[in-house]
Amino acid sequence: MTGIQQLGDVRSGKLAGNITAFGRALRRAGVRTDAMRIALAAEAVTLVGVEDKLDLSAAMEAVMVSREQDRMVFRELFDAWFRDPELANKLLAQMLPSAEGKAEPSRRRPRVREALTAPRDPAKPVVAAKPDKEVEFDAAMTSSDRQRLQHADFNALGASEYRLVERLARDVTLPIPSLPSRRLRVAGDAGQQHARMHWPGVLHEAARTGGEILRLPRLARREQPLPLLVLVDVSGSMERYARLLLAFLHASTGRAGRRDVFAFGTRLTDLTPAFRLADTDAMLGAASLAIDDFAGGTRLGSSLAELRRFHARRLTGRRTLVLVISDGLDTGEPAVLENELLWLKRHSRRLLWLNPLLRFEGYAPLARGATVLHRHADAMLAVHNLNALEQLAASLAALMRSGR
Repeated sequence: MTGIQQLGDVRSGKLAGNITAFGRALRRAGVRTDAMRIALAAEAVTLVGVEDKLDLSAAMEAVMVSREQDRMVFRELFDAWFRDPELANKLLAQMLPSAEGKAEPSRRRPRVREALTAPRDPAKPVVAAKPDKEVEFDAAMTSSDRQRLQHADFNALGASEYRLVERLARDVTLPIPSLPSRRLRVAGDAGQQHARMHWPGVLHEAARTGGEILRLPRLARREQPLPLLVLVDVSGSMERYARLLLAFLHASTGRAGRRDVFAFGTRLTDLTPAFRLADTDAMLGAASLAIDDFAGGTRLGSSLAELRRFHARRLTGRRTLVLVISDGLDTGEPAVLENELLWLKRHSRRLLWLNPLLRFEGYAPLARGATVLHRHADAMLAVHNLNALEQLAASLAALMRSGR
């Protein structure tokens, strides 16, 4: 082929190794790339050549990135990776450059910073730092790191930190508030408040003791968890929160009573069948296959209209506890959202808005959709870090007791 620069056999040159190492760095940054995409990137480079860096970046991005939310991560990582030919060797050797004075804070995304730091080999001991010489970087997670992650915003986590926090979130318990049901149970001699006498039990006990009444069993109403309806926003602005909160809710509400879960973006997706799976990872896989509008826009009003038309029976009387997990950045018409929220309020016991934007001090729901949602929600609670998730259970119990 004429006009195309021939780079030689990629199996013996350095270019293939650089592309492969770059693909591994992309994976560390959370970008979905595999061996096939790396091979396509090597082939694309042979076609476009290496004279123009912009052409090279565009060609590799076209075959290595499949999601819109990963494009900026790719571009930042590409600029850092191919700026200096010796940079890759320095990074892979886990060496920190020495410089006098105070270093400027990095403005790169956490996923990019983590990808540029090669993971330490667990079998290799950490070498103590030598003054005025080389510094070894230890990327192992320590107890202080875990304490820091308790208050770290989910959106500011690196790829490995995100995976760790997702695992930690599954251990957070979320007891669903319960109310007395219509069914009764034997409460024993002392019974409970508002318990009534269990006369068949009294006669049965007397028959066993020759007519002597030695104990007075009573009946009390059973405590039943409130039916739970969860609506999770899976739009682009909620991408880093949606997966983690789905894992949290699946693990923390497994022993709840009735549990219906829906994802909404530009349309409504029923995730209840996926939530019936016992394994959280299997649930996340099934949910990923079911959601076809992930990282898109947000139309809460039309999604609630679809819930009213096709899934109204999921709301059990007026006892259902509704959790809306969203940042409130709705792109639909406020009038539609207003009408649908009024209907949802009439058919539920409590409507709680779980908003990750409460991580910002002084946050106010000024967006059109956020204003409407805030007006109809019984409360707005934070869900942006592990500490907020742990406080969520106590907040739910207090709200149910307050009778608001």
